Amino acid sequence: MYKVLVMDGISDMGIQLLYDAPDVEVDKKNGLSEDELVAIIADYDALLVRSATKVTERIMGAGSKLKVVGRAGVGVDNIDLEAATKRGIVVINAPDGNTIATCELTFAMMMSVARMIPQAYKKTVGGEWDRKTFVGVELRNKVLGVLGMGRIGSEVAKRAKAFGMEVIGYDPFLTEERAEKLGVKLGSVNEICAAADFITVHTPLTNETRHMISRPQFELMKKGARIINCARGGIIDELALVEAIDAGIVAGAAFDVFEKEPPAADHPFLNHPKIVVTPHLGASTVEAQENVAIDVSEEVLHILRDQPFKNAVNMPPVPANVLHALQPYFNLGEKLGVFLGQTIDGPVSEIVVNYSGDLTDVDTTPLTRYIVKGILANQLEGVNIVNAMHLAKTRGLNVVVQKSSAAKSFTNLVSVTLKTKQEERVLAGTLLSGYGERIVQIDQYPVDIAPSGHLLLISHNDKPGIIGKVGTLLGDNGVNIATMQVGRKVVGGSAIMVLTTDKETPKEVLDRLIQLPELTNARELTL
Repeated sequence: MYKVLVMDGISDMGIQLLYDAPDVEVDKKNGLSEDELVAIIADYDALLVRSATKVTERIMGAGSKLKVVGRAGVGVDNIDLEAATKRGIVVINAPDGNTIATCELTFAMMMSVARMIPQAYKKTVGGEWDRKTFVGVELRNKVLGVLGMGRIGSEVAKRAKAFGMEVIGYDPFLTEERAEKLGVKLGSVNEICAAADFITVHTPLTNETRHMISRPQFELMKKGARIINCARGGIIDELALVEAIDAGIVAGAAFDVFEKEPPAADHPFLNHPKIVVTPHLGASTVEAQENVAIDVSEEVLHILRDQPFKNAVNMPPVPANVLHALQPYFNLGEKLGVFLGQTIDGPVSEIVVNYSGDLTDVDTTPLTRYIVKGILANQLEGVNIVNAMHLAKTRGLNVVVQKSSAAKSFTNLVSVTLKTKQEERVLAGTLLSGYGERIVQIDQYPVDIAPSGHLLLISHNDKPGIIGKVGTLLGDNGVNIATMQVGRKVVGGSAIMVLTTDKETPKEVLDRLIQLPELTNARELTL
């Protein structure tokens, strides 16, 4: 019999699968302190929590039988993932359970801001019968821009079509084929901002998506646009939004999330007549709370019974012999993925990983997961080495693994190719004795680069004076160059320059770099 401890008032209906399982015994307890949990956790094979219980390293250290910690929800901030991974404890969550709840809240917010429902309600119950002030707009025949076409964004797009809306979608992994199936047009962030009557965001909050919509995007918008955010605070620049509303560009906004929660009492959203706010209610439905409990219960049963599972957010155990051979390459593989993921513009359709040399003698599946994780992590939140392959599959990314015994001049070589409809980028790396991780090839150019810190990847024509102009421009703007590598195939042809810098290069400096004669592109990469 497996023993499962259920905390935080998770509903009985949600964990009915566990109650019905003949090989599972369920105990429900609430409000236990860390000391109380430490005292009893050794008896349990699984622990289910919501957000109230903090699953610390001390608790997991006492859980000698603990195989899995399940979070009935999405966020796992209350669980020490590193401690779980070290002990071979799988941590799972339920990322799909709140999809419909958040989707429907998005439409409730959209209708609220379109028809000014909260404002009209407040005036009506206050004794004023004011019909003239609250003349809204219809959704029919309007353009809806959806930034983020994952689970929730896709469901929003389906319902928008039923409302008679034209939908333009943006997602770094949205292909034309999938967009066609969803009945949406593909567009960039700026194209959506220029064309949409309503804009809703459904992306995670990452370095790439923070302030995805800010002053430059508001300047592109048509007068009367309306903004909805039921995803994460920080995707939209809050102060810039208030400025755009007050300037008459944006007609209204509806926010379920804030950059800091709860917001300060003087937050400009709270008393603005054209902004609707709610206290992070995306998953606050009876059905969603039950669904996340059902989902996590299913996964717990799979793990306890040694069956396949998908929603893990940390690393499962790896056989000792495989771990010994591959562990030195894990960090290199992830950095190769992160590097490549920052160099492409269009949706990725295929990832090709080629292992050469001694790496062909072991199961490289764990290393492949690190590489795919690095690629996806530039745009997706919560990507890890367990769910990376699943996330790639759900987004239609084809991951191809090839092996060849020859490794050119290296004992082992890891080569990664990213393919889009517009381009193909290649990156290769290895471990050099005495030097550690090295990138040894970028596209067709041989290089020798340590993959860390701030990098500038510059494409240019091989002409005299280019290096000097780049160095002068960076120096004049306070950007210090630590190292420089230049790669070329023929004299006077196309070439690349890779610089490591002591700090991030400001965007305006990048823009000026691109304007230099003979430079074709410049990208800031962070590893």
